[in-house]
Amino acid sequence: MQYDPFQTGQLLLPDAPPAALTEAGEGLSMIASLLVAVSVLLFLLALRSFLNVLPYLSDNILRARGSAALENSVRVSRDRNLVAAVFLIPAILLIYRYRLVDADILNTLSPDFRLLAVAGLFLTYLIVRFLLYRWLKPRRRYDEYQKAYRTGYTFFILLMMLALVSVAVCYIIRLPDSTVRTVLFVETGALFLLYLLRRGQILSLSCKPLTTFLYLCALELLPAAILVVPAAVL
Repeated sequence: MQYDPFQTGQLLLPDAPPAALTEAGEGLSMIASLLVAVSVLLFLLALRSFLNVLPYLSDNILRARGSAALENSVRVSRDRNLVAAVFLIPAILLIYRYRLVDADILNTLSPDFRLLAVAGLFLTYLIVRFLLYRWLKPRRRYDEYQKAYRTGYTFFILLMMLALVSVAVCYIIRLPDSTVRTVLFVETGALFLLYLLRRGQILSLSCKPLTTFLYLCALELLPAAILVVPAAVL
């Protein structure tokens, strides 16, 4: 009987493609690609408002009273709100693309449905945050309370500017998605802590320290749990 040297061969290569290759090939779904085009168009339409509010953004980082100069200008405040609204779509796309909310239940969905789920989760966070803001509205010194809440719009714009630039740089130097995800987490955490500090300073102008702390817990930490808990539990 003739011996066949290929009869008992052994496959040494893995059956599945490497994780890094799978991750890199995921890309964006059709709906996500459409939203990218829409967000670019909206940003171009709001470019004048963005340039108008840009000089006031750094002042909010350097000092707590920087938000007062922004809020005292009706036009600048309106432009800031518009720019923050325009950045909502890019925020959802970043959460979706780099799996910043990576609950197991989301991984069982198709790309388009996962995008819708991420959008729904993010919008739920915003709605809960707004409802708590309205529910806990104080009877006195409402102006400072409102100013502290709207500071979140300013820091959201700052975060999106930093995140989009970081993603662009990481894409150019071809860093893996896991590294980009870490960079986004660090930037989000750092700016969120600075935002809590600034909002606490504004609230302290009209509230006692304990009241300020309770406001921060109820108005910021509780809504933020909506984004964190699903990734840790589900």
